[in-house]
Amino acid sequence: MLKPRILVTGATGKTGSVVVAELLQGGYSVRAMVHREDGRSARLKAQGAEIAVADMSDVERVADALKDVQRAYYCPPFDPYMIQGAVAFAIAARESRLEHIVSLTQWLSSPSHPALMTRQLWLVDRLFSMTPGVAHTIVRPGFFADAYLALTGFAAHLGVFPWIYGDSRNAPPSNEDIARVAVAALMDPARHAGKSYRPTGPELLGAKDMAKAIGRAVGRSVRVVPMPTWLFMKAARMGGLPIDLNVADMAFLRQQYGAAILSKVNFERGRVRPSASFDASAGVSLYQVDRKSVRLQADVFNLFDRLNVINFAGVLSGTALQARRNFAVRLNASF
Repeated sequence: MLKPRILVTGATGKTGSVVVAELLQGGYSVRAMVHREDGRSARLKAQGAEIAVADMSDVERVADALKDVQRAYYCPPFDPYMIQGAVAFAIAARESRLEHIVSLTQWLSSPSHPALMTRQLWLVDRLFSMTPGVAHTIVRPGFFADAYLALTGFAAHLGVFPWIYGDSRNAPPSNEDIARVAVAALMDPARHAGKSYRPTGPELLGAKDMAKAIGRAVGRSVRVVPMPTWLFMKAARMGGLPIDLNVADMAFLRQQYGAAILSKVNFERGRVRPSASFDASAGVSLYQVDRKSVRLQADVFNLFDRLNVINFAGVLSGTALQARRNFAVRLNASF
């Protein structure tokens, strides 16, 4: 019996690439949808996948990618036009008589969530569930284990595990396990249509448990270091935050943002380039008698007046630049 052809969007990503590999191993014909042809798409092609180049918001290209396809794995792009892309996908799915969509979403997606992207994912879930004639299965993991492993560098070099979530615990699933849940649903729509699954890891882990596990992997003792959010984000900026934009027209981006800002973005890696700034502060005690004191303090922020990009074209945060060199003078009095 001829097995159906399956489209995998986000095919070079952390779950999409595994979905492609698992389906090919199972004997399915796979069309891998990618943003551009590069080394990652070449590896998928070498495995046996057919490559389709398309941006999710391009209705015509998405429709072409769905031709002669019976099932699809939908991995939502973190893109300002995510809703437009989902509508385009739903229309093309309906017109191509797609049988089944397995979509990746978020565990907490809801119409009242404070995060825009999470509210949009809830809308996408509803959109696909209401698409006539197309079965729908939802895969809704929480934090990926991969997110915690991003801190491995701190553990290996400094022996610390930065943590901003207090006493919380989580059972994070691996990229591979999330992908295998999607693959199981794609292989058997009759069993999984209309259902929602939340993949998890085998047990709940707190910060100390995660630090211990990473310590075993890197071969050294690792301790948890509670960290305020502002400090965590500053450290992340110095490492270069990921960008949420699918680059299609560099001329448009240059006109929109200017060459100076674009020079701070590594489009090949999909990240803002690492940045750093220097602040200086000096103070003098003007008056001190018993418990009474007057102190004058002067601060200079971004001393060398560097142009630092914090976020670039983020679906949630837009484009944010660090403030240029600025000054503050404070007079503190205590009684």
